[in-house]
Amino acid sequence: MAKSLKCDLCAKPATVHLTQIVNNKINKVDLCEACAQAKGVTDPSGFSLADLLLKSALNPEPRNEAQCEACGYTQQDFKKSGRFGCPACYDAFAAVLEPALDSMHKGVSHVGKVPQKAIARRSLYEKLTHLETELDLAIKAERYEDAARYRDEIHEVRQAVGSKVRKS
Repeated sequence: MAKSLKCDLCAKPATVHLTQIVNNKINKVDLCEACAQAKGVTDPSGFSLADLLLKSALNPEPRNEAQCEACGYTQQDFKKSGRFGCPACYDAFAAVLEPALDSMHKGVSHVGKVPQKAIARRSLYEKLTHLETELDLAIKAERYEDAARYRDEIHEVRQAVGSKVRKS
């Protein structure tokens, strides 16, 4: 499960999450219930996300968090923008990134997908190769009944493939 977010103003777990997009720039604020009440987030008439962002930017709490040596990006910067600053950030924030990816996906590395038709076609090609090898062995061993059976199976597999495989 993903690690719970902490309040941007104090260290309590955040329960209120605000996002503002201005000129394609994402600003995120995570607050605990008490800080949300104190900042007036629950009162739409007296609340300004811009003021809250400005106040939290002016009074950041010192935190011992990872920082990318290449670009200076911090974990807080990543949390705010949702993006890394450079390719080196993936290594710098691996300890934070891997559990998050693992909770969102079936693993931490992308392995891609193979279409089912390609898998079926590949298994037919493998079967055809196996049958041709067995046919050659049966002919060399003079087992002609087995060779005839392999020949018939090869013919069926080639028809299933759609005559794409030509006899070499």
